[in-house]
Amino acid sequence: MTPGEVQDLIRRRIQPALPRFLDCCSTPELEAHPVYRELAGEIGVALETPQTGDFRRHDAPAKDAYRFVAWNIERGTQLPRQIERLRQDPAFHRADVLLLIETDVGMARSGNLDVARTMAQQLELSYVFAPCYLSLVKGSGVERNVDGANELGLHGNAILSRYPIVNARRIALPNGIDKVASREKRLGCQTSLMAQIDFPGRRVSTVAVHLDAQSSQRHRVEQMRRILEALPEGSPVVLGGDWNTSTYNSSRAVWAILGFWLRVFMGAGNVIRNHYLHPENWFEKDLFALLEATGFDYRKSNHMGEHTVFYDMRDPRAAGSLREWVPGWCFPFIHWSLRHHGGRCPLKLDWFAARGVTPFEPRVFHEPRDGTHVPLSDHDAIGLDVKV
Repeated sequence: MTPGEVQDLIRRRIQPALPRFLDCCSTPELEAHPVYRELAGEIGVALETPQTGDFRRHDAPAKDAYRFVAWNIERGTQLPRQIERLRQDPAFHRADVLLLIETDVGMARSGNLDVARTMAQQLELSYVFAPCYLSLVKGSGVERNVDGANELGLHGNAILSRYPIVNARRIALPNGIDKVASREKRLGCQTSLMAQIDFPGRRVSTVAVHLDAQSSQRHRVEQMRRILEALPEGSPVVLGGDWNTSTYNSSRAVWAILGFWLRVFMGAGNVIRNHYLHPENWFEKDLFALLEATGFDYRKSNHMGEHTVFYDMRDPRAAGSLREWVPGWCFPFIHWSLRHHGGRCPLKLDWFAARGVTPFEPRVFHEPRDGTHVPLSDHDAIGLDVKV
Protein backbone atom coordinates (compact mmCIF):
# COMPACT_ATOMS: atom_id res chain seq x y z
CA MET A 1 0.00 0.00 0.00
CA THR A 2 1.12 3.57 -0.64
CA PRO A 3 1.58 5.99 2.30
CA GLY A 4 -1.64 7.70 1.25
CA GLU A 5 -3.58 4.44 1.23
CA VAL A 6 -2.32 3.46 4.68
CA GLN A 7 -3.21 6.86 6.10
CA ASP A 8 -6.64 6.76 4.47
CA LEU A 9 -7.25 3.35 6.06
CA ILE A 10 -6.36 4.75 9.48
CA ARG A 11 -8.59 7.81 9.05
CA ARG A 12 -11.62 5.89 7.79
CA ARG A 13 -11.52 2.67 9.78
CA ILE A 14 -9.11 2.76 12.70
CA GLN A 15 -8.94 6.27 14.16
CA PRO A 16 -12.70 6.51 14.89
CA ALA A 17 -12.50 3.28 16.92
CA LEU A 18 -9.43 4.10 19.02
CA PRO A 19 -11.31 5.90 21.85
CA ARG A 20 -13.19 2.66 22.53
CA PHE A 21 -9.92 1.02 23.61
CA LEU A 22 -9.03 3.60 26.28
CA ASP A 23 -10.74 1.63 29.02
CA CYS A 24 -8.64 -1.47 28.30
CA CYS A 25 -6.09 -2.01 31.05
CA SER A 26 -3.92 -4.66 29.41
CA THR A 27 -3.10 -6.15 26.02
CA PRO A 28 -5.11 -9.35 26.70
CA GLU A 29 -8.12 -7.19 27.55
CA LEU A 30 -7.61 -5.19 24.36
CA GLU A 31 -7.33 -8.34 22.23
CA ALA A 32 -10.63 -9.60 23.69
CA HIS A 33 -12.44 -6.39 22.77
CA PRO A 34 -14.96 -7.09 19.97
CA VAL A 35 -14.15 -3.91 18.06
CA TYR A 36 -10.43 -4.68 18.23
CA ARG A 37 -11.02 -8.22 16.97
CA GLU A 38 -12.96 -6.78 14.04
CA LEU A 39 -10.18 -4.32 13.15
CA ALA A 40 -7.11 -6.40 14.11
CA GLY A 41 -6.20 -7.20 10.51
CA GLU A 42 -6.41 -3.57 9.41
CA ILE A 43 -4.50 -2.38 12.47
CA GLY A 44 -1.82 -4.94 11.56
CA VAL A 45 -1.62 -3.53 8.03
CA ALA A 46 -1.27 0.03 9.36
CA LEU A 47 1.51 -0.95 11.76
CA GLU A 48 3.37 -3.40 9.53
CA THR A 49 3.52 -1.43 6.28
CA PRO A 50 6.68 0.69 5.81
CA GLN A 51 5.99 3.99 4.07
CA THR A 52 8.43 5.08 1.36
CA GLY A 53 9.13 7.94 -1.00
CA ASP A 54 11.97 9.29 -3.16
CA PHE A 55 12.34 13.06 -3.53
CA ARG A 56 15.91 13.08 -4.87
CA ARG A 57 16.35 15.25 -7.95
CA HIS A 58 19.60 13.66 -9.11
CA ASP A 59 21.94 10.77 -8.35
CA ALA A 60 24.51 11.48 -5.65
CA PRO A 61 28.15 10.84 -6.58
CA ALA A 62 30.51 8.21 -5.21
CA LYS A 63 32.66 9.36 -2.28
CA ASP A 64 35.71 8.16 -0.41
CA ALA A 65 33.58 8.05 2.75
CA TYR A 66 29.95 8.55 3.69
CA ARG A 67 28.52 10.31 6.71
CA PHE A 68 25.83 8.70 8.85
CA VAL A 69 23.90 10.80 11.37
CA ALA A 70 21.60 9.25 13.97
CA TRP A 71 19.24 11.56 15.83
CA ASN A 72 16.36 11.02 18.21
CA ILE A 73 14.33 14.03 17.02
CA GLU A 74 11.84 13.87 19.93
CA ARG A 75 8.78 13.25 17.75
CA GLY A 76 9.63 16.09 15.33
CA THR A 77 8.01 18.73 17.53
CA GLN A 78 10.62 21.25 16.29
CA LEU A 79 10.51 20.05 12.69
CA PRO A 80 10.93 23.38 10.80
CA ARG A 81 13.97 24.30 12.91
CA GLN A 82 15.36 20.77 12.64
CA ILE A 83 15.11 20.91 8.85
CA GLU A 84 16.78 24.31 8.83
CA ARG A 85 19.65 22.96 10.95
CA LEU A 86 20.09 19.94 8.68
CA ARG A 87 20.08 22.23 5.64
CA GLN A 88 22.37 24.99 6.92
CA ASP A 89 24.82 23.44 9.39
CA PRO A 90 27.87 22.19 7.41
CA ALA A 91 28.31 19.15 9.67
CA PHE A 92 24.72 18.06 9.09
CA HIS A 93 24.55 19.20 5.48
CA ARG A 94 27.23 16.66 4.60
CA ALA A 95 25.15 13.79 5.97
CA ASP A 96 24.44 11.05 3.42
CA VAL A 97 22.20 8.88 5.62
CA LEU A 98 19.95 10.03 8.46
CA LEU A 99 18.68 7.53 11.02
CA LEU A 100 15.76 9.29 12.68
CA ILE A 101 14.36 7.98 15.95
CA GLU A 102 10.97 9.00 17.39
CA THR A 103 9.26 10.18 14.23
CA ASP A 104 5.55 11.10 14.20
CA VAL A 105 2.88 10.87 11.53
CA GLY A 106 -0.38 12.63 12.38
CA MET A 107 0.27 13.32 16.08
CA ALA A 108 -1.05 16.53 17.64
CA ARG A 109 2.20 17.10 19.56
CA SER A 110 4.10 17.51 16.26
CA GLY A 111 1.43 19.50 14.44
CA ASN A 112 -0.14 16.42 12.82
CA LEU A 113 2.65 16.45 10.25
CA ASP A 114 4.12 13.47 8.43
CA VAL A 115 7.53 14.21 9.90
CA ALA A 116 9.83 11.88 7.92
CA ARG A 117 8.09 12.54 4.59
CA THR A 118 8.12 16.30 5.13
CA MET A 119 11.81 16.25 6.00
CA ALA A 120 12.64 14.08 2.97
CA GLN A 121 10.69 16.38 0.64
CA GLN A 122 12.34 19.54 1.88
CA LEU A 123 15.85 18.05 1.93
CA GLU A 124 15.30 16.20 -1.39
CA LEU A 125 16.11 12.74 -0.03
CA SER A 126 14.69 9.25 -0.33
CA TYR A 127 13.04 7.91 2.80
CA VAL A 128 11.39 4.97 4.50
CA PHE A 129 9.33 5.16 7.68
CA ALA A 130 8.41 2.15 9.84
CA PRO A 131 5.54 2.55 12.32
CA CYS A 132 5.94 1.25 15.86
CA TYR A 133 2.76 2.41 17.53
CA LEU A 134 -0.75 3.69 17.02
CA SER A 135 -1.31 6.00 19.96
CA LEU A 136 -4.60 6.16 21.83
CA VAL A 137 -3.52 9.37 23.59
CA LYS A 138 -1.60 12.53 22.68
CA GLY A 139 1.62 11.30 24.26
CA SER A 140 3.34 11.42 27.62
CA GLY A 141 3.99 14.13 30.20
CA VAL A 142 3.48 17.67 28.92
CA GLU A 143 2.48 16.31 25.50
CA ARG A 144 -0.99 15.62 26.90
CA ASN A 145 -1.57 19.36 27.14
CA VAL A 146 -1.08 20.23 23.47
CA ASP A 147 -4.03 21.60 21.52
CA GLY A 148 -5.96 19.55 19.00
CA ALA A 149 -6.36 15.83 18.47
CA ASN A 150 -4.30 13.16 16.74
CA GLU A 151 -5.31 12.80 13.09
CA LEU A 152 -3.55 9.44 12.68
CA GLY A 153 -1.58 8.67 15.83
CA LEU A 154 1.39 6.93 14.18
CA HIS A 155 4.85 6.96 15.72
CA GLY A 156 7.99 5.16 14.57
CA ASN A 157 11.49 5.43 13.09
CA ALA A 158 12.81 6.47 9.69
CA ILE A 159 15.82 6.34 7.38
CA LEU A 160 16.56 9.18 4.92
CA SER A 161 19.29 8.98 2.29
CA ARG A 162 20.93 10.76 -0.64
CA TYR A 163 21.24 7.33 -2.24
CA PRO A 164 18.59 4.76 -3.18
CA ILE A 165 17.03 2.82 -0.30
CA VAL A 166 16.19 -0.82 -1.04
CA ASN A 167 14.98 -3.91 0.81
CA ALA A 168 13.47 -1.98 3.72
CA ARG A 169 11.88 -4.06 6.45
CA ARG A 170 10.65 -3.72 10.01
CA ILE A 171 12.24 -5.62 12.88
CA ALA A 172 9.53 -5.98 15.52
CA LEU A 173 10.94 -6.07 19.07
CA PRO A 174 9.21 -7.37 22.21
CA ASN A 175 7.95 -4.56 24.42
CA GLY A 176 9.61 -4.04 27.79
CA ILE A 177 6.23 -3.31 29.40
CA ASP A 178 2.59 -3.72 28.40
CA LYS A 179 2.00 -0.50 26.45
CA VAL A 180 -1.77 -0.77 26.84
CA ALA A 181 -1.37 -0.93 30.62
CA SER A 182 0.73 2.25 30.75
CA ARG A 183 -0.49 5.86 30.91
CA GLU A 184 0.76 6.40 27.35
CA LYS A 185 -1.59 3.81 25.85
CA ARG A 186 -0.40 2.54 22.47
CA LEU A 187 -1.07 -0.33 20.11
CA GLY A 188 1.97 -2.05 18.61
CA CYS A 189 5.53 -2.72 19.66
CA GLN A 190 8.94 -1.15 19.57
CA THR A 191 10.31 -1.58 16.05
CA SER A 192 13.70 -1.02 14.46
CA LEU A 193 13.96 -0.23 10.76
CA MET A 194 16.46 -2.01 8.53
CA ALA A 195 17.23 -1.06 4.93
CA GLN A 196 20.08 -1.26 2.45
CA ILE A 197 21.66 1.88 1.02
CA ASP A 198 22.78 1.57 -2.59
CA PHE A 199 26.04 3.49 -2.49
CA PRO A 200 27.90 3.51 -5.83
CA GLY A 201 29.68 0.17 -6.05
CA ARG A 202 28.66 -1.11 -2.61
CA ARG A 203 25.39 -1.88 -0.85
CA VAL A 204 25.44 -1.29 2.92
CA SER A 205 22.78 -2.41 5.40
CA THR A 206 21.79 0.08 8.04
CA VAL A 207 19.41 -0.08 10.98
CA ALA A 208 17.66 2.75 12.83
CA VAL A 209 17.72 1.24 16.31
CA HIS A 210 15.47 2.28 19.19
CA LEU A 211 15.62 0.05 22.25
CA ASP A 212 12.99 0.28 24.97
CA ALA A 213 13.47 2.85 27.72
CA GLN A 214 10.98 1.09 30.00
CA SER A 215 12.76 -2.25 30.11
CA SER A 216 15.53 -4.10 31.89
CA GLN A 217 19.15 -4.28 30.80
CA ARG A 218 18.60 -7.94 29.90
CA HIS A 219 15.57 -7.03 27.81
CA ARG A 220 17.59 -4.50 25.82
CA VAL A 221 20.17 -7.21 25.14
CA GLU A 222 17.45 -9.48 23.79
CA GLN A 223 16.05 -6.67 21.63
CA MET A 224 19.52 -6.11 20.16
CA ARG A 225 19.96 -9.86 19.65
CA ARG A 226 16.75 -9.93 17.61
CA ILE A 227 18.07 -7.08 15.44
CA LEU A 228 21.38 -8.84 14.84
CA GLU A 229 19.65 -12.09 13.92
CA ALA A 230 17.62 -10.25 11.27
CA LEU A 231 20.64 -8.82 9.45
CA PRO A 232 21.43 -10.11 5.94
CA GLU A 233 24.35 -12.50 6.06
CA GLY A 234 27.64 -11.13 4.76
CA SER A 235 26.43 -7.56 4.31
CA PRO A 236 28.39 -4.63 5.77
CA VAL A 237 26.26 -2.99 8.45
CA VAL A 238 25.94 0.31 10.30
CA LEU A 239 23.66 0.33 13.36
CA GLY A 240 22.71 3.66 14.90
CA GLY A 241 20.17 5.29 17.15
CA ASP A 242 18.87 5.61 20.70
CA TRP A 243 19.73 2.45 22.62
CA ASN A 244 18.48 3.80 25.96
CA THR A 245 21.56 2.58 27.81
CA SER A 246 20.47 4.37 30.98
CA THR A 247 22.05 1.62 33.16
CA TYR A 248 18.63 1.13 34.82
CA ASN A 249 16.09 -1.62 34.96
CA SER A 250 13.06 0.58 34.26
CA SER A 251 10.56 -2.18 33.59
CA ARG A 252 8.90 -1.39 36.93
CA ALA A 253 9.09 1.67 39.17
CA VAL A 254 10.27 -0.41 42.15
CA TRP A 255 13.34 -1.65 40.26
CA ALA A 256 14.15 1.86 39.04
CA ILE A 257 13.86 3.24 42.59
CA LEU A 258 16.06 0.51 44.05
CA GLY A 259 18.56 1.08 41.25
CA PHE A 260 18.57 4.80 41.98
CA TRP A 261 19.46 4.24 45.64
CA LEU A 262 22.20 1.80 44.68
CA ARG A 263 23.72 4.56 42.55
CA VAL A 264 23.33 7.11 45.34
CA PHE A 265 25.35 4.83 47.64
CA MET A 266 27.94 4.43 44.88
CA GLY A 267 28.30 8.22 44.74
CA ALA A 268 26.73 10.50 42.14
CA GLY A 269 30.06 11.73 40.76
CA ASN A 270 31.44 8.21 40.47
CA VAL A 271 28.30 6.90 38.74
CA ILE A 272 28.15 9.81 36.29
CA ARG A 273 31.83 9.49 35.31
CA ASN A 274 32.15 5.72 35.22
CA HIS A 275 28.66 4.42 34.45
CA TYR A 276 26.20 6.95 33.03
CA LEU A 277 28.85 8.06 30.53
CA HIS A 278 30.30 4.56 30.23
CA PRO A 279 27.35 2.15 30.44
CA GLU A 280 29.51 -0.41 28.65
CA ASN A 281 31.68 -0.70 31.78
CA TRP A 282 29.22 -2.63 33.90
CA PHE A 283 25.45 -2.11 33.92
CA GLU A 284 24.98 -2.56 30.14
CA LYS A 285 28.13 -4.60 29.48
CA ASP A 286 26.22 -7.61 28.11
CA LEU A 287 24.74 -5.50 25.32
CA PHE A 288 28.15 -4.34 24.15
CA ALA A 289 29.69 -7.80 24.62
CA LEU A 290 27.01 -9.15 22.28
CA LEU A 291 27.97 -6.58 19.64
CA GLU A 292 31.66 -7.44 19.89
CA ALA A 293 30.93 -11.17 19.81
CA THR A 294 29.10 -10.71 16.50
CA GLY A 295 31.90 -8.69 14.90
CA PHE A 296 30.69 -5.15 15.53
CA ASP A 297 33.04 -2.32 16.47
CA TYR A 298 31.40 0.22 18.76
CA ARG A 299 34.53 1.73 20.31
CA LYS A 300 35.79 3.29 17.06
CA SER A 301 32.24 4.16 16.06
CA ASN A 302 31.50 6.48 19.01
CA HIS A 303 32.99 9.37 20.93
CA MET A 304 33.39 7.27 24.06
CA GLY A 305 32.46 8.87 27.36
CA GLU A 306 30.68 11.82 25.72
CA HIS A 307 27.10 12.46 26.80
CA THR A 308 24.24 12.51 24.29
CA VAL A 309 21.52 13.54 26.77
CA PHE A 310 21.54 15.99 29.67
CA TYR A 311 18.67 15.06 31.97
CA ASP A 312 17.76 18.42 33.53
CA MET A 313 15.34 18.10 36.45
CA ARG A 314 14.36 21.77 35.98
CA ASP A 315 13.06 21.01 32.49
CA PRO A 316 9.27 20.42 32.60
CA ARG A 317 9.53 17.99 29.68
CA ALA A 318 12.11 15.81 31.42
CA ALA A 319 10.30 15.91 34.75
CA GLY A 320 6.96 15.19 33.06
CA SER A 321 8.32 12.14 31.30
CA LEU A 322 9.95 10.84 34.48
CA ARG A 323 6.65 11.15 36.36
CA GLU A 324 5.18 8.61 33.95
CA TRP A 325 6.91 5.80 35.82
CA VAL A 326 8.45 7.22 39.02
CA PRO A 327 6.23 8.36 41.95
CA GLY A 328 6.26 12.05 42.83
CA TRP A 329 7.74 11.42 46.28
CA CYS A 330 10.98 10.36 44.60
CA PHE A 331 11.67 13.78 43.10
CA PRO A 332 13.10 15.51 46.21
CA PHE A 333 15.61 12.67 46.53
CA ILE A 334 16.58 12.97 42.85
CA HIS A 335 17.13 16.72 43.24
CA TRP A 336 19.15 16.06 46.39
CA SER A 337 21.37 13.49 44.67
CA LEU A 338 22.16 15.99 41.88
CA ARG A 339 22.66 18.98 44.18
CA HIS A 340 26.38 19.19 43.35
CA HIS A 341 25.69 18.84 39.62
CA GLY A 342 23.24 21.69 39.07
CA GLY A 343 20.27 19.34 38.96
CA ARG A 344 21.54 17.96 35.65
CA CYS A 345 22.65 14.44 34.85
CA PRO A 346 24.55 13.50 31.67
CA LEU A 347 23.86 10.13 30.04
CA LYS A 348 25.16 8.31 26.98
CA LEU A 349 22.11 6.78 25.29
CA ASP A 350 22.86 7.15 21.57
CA TRP A 351 25.31 4.89 19.73
CA PHE A 352 26.70 3.60 16.47
CA ALA A 353 28.19 0.17 15.78
CA ALA A 354 29.72 -0.97 12.49
CA ARG A 355 30.74 -4.23 10.85
CA GLY A 356 32.36 -4.80 7.45
CA VAL A 357 33.15 -1.09 6.97
CA THR A 358 35.78 1.28 8.35
CA PRO A 359 34.33 3.76 10.86
CA PHE A 360 36.19 6.96 11.72
CA GLU A 361 35.71 10.46 13.17
CA PRO A 362 32.72 9.76 15.42
CA ARG A 363 31.23 12.86 16.95
CA VAL A 364 28.40 14.18 19.10
CA PHE A 365 26.58 17.31 17.96
CA HIS A 366 25.67 19.22 21.12
CA GLU A 367 24.77 22.50 19.40
CA PRO A 368 21.15 21.67 18.40
CA ARG A 369 20.33 21.17 22.08
CA ASP A 370 22.80 23.27 24.06
CA GLY A 371 23.23 26.11 21.57
CA THR A 372 19.59 27.17 21.23
CA HIS A 373 17.06 28.78 23.58
CA VAL A 374 14.50 26.07 22.78
CA PRO A 375 16.34 22.76 22.19
CA LEU A 376 15.69 21.09 18.85
CA SER A 377 15.44 17.76 20.67
CA ASP A 378 16.08 16.24 24.08
CA HIS A 379 18.85 14.15 22.47
CA ASP A 380 22.05 15.19 20.76
CA ALA A 381 22.63 13.93 17.25
CA ILE A 382 25.62 11.65 16.69
CA GLY A 383 27.68 11.33 13.52
CA LEU A 384 30.02 8.77 12.00
CA ASP A 385 32.04 8.76 8.80
CA VAL A 386 32.34 5.37 7.11
CA LYS A 387 34.57 4.01 4.36
CA VAL A 388 32.69 1.32 2.50
